[in-house]
Amino acid sequence: MSSANSEFNLDLGYSTSEEQARGWVAQNIGSLPPIVDRNASASGTDVVGYLTESPGFSAFVLDDGAVYQSYSTGWRGVEFLMGYYPILDRAPKGRDEGDGFQLWIRRHDEYDSH
Repeated sequence: MSSANSEFNLDLGYSTSEEQARGWVAQNIGSLPPIVDRNASASGTDVVGYLTESPGFSAFVLDDGAVYQSYSTGWRGVEFLMGYYPILDRAPKGRDEGDGFQLWIRRHDEYDSH
């Protein structure tokens, strides 16, 4: 089921308004990881627009007619959904994130030719 065209993601904190994102960016300018700007650009938006939507995972249970949220996580907590992370975590250099948090992620045609 999709949460599109509903308040669901706002209610769970996975989405924010542009005003909220703009305020957060203003408070954290200079401390955002470089990947944020790169992902925003690749998504066809600016940093504020990019940060209005964040990844999230929730699980719900129906018990005697009532729905309960039994689990929720966001951002790095959704890494279990990304199949390449467990592979990289077992490689000699791991994710090799260093100071360039997630800048190692490239599309197949963005690597140096050597």
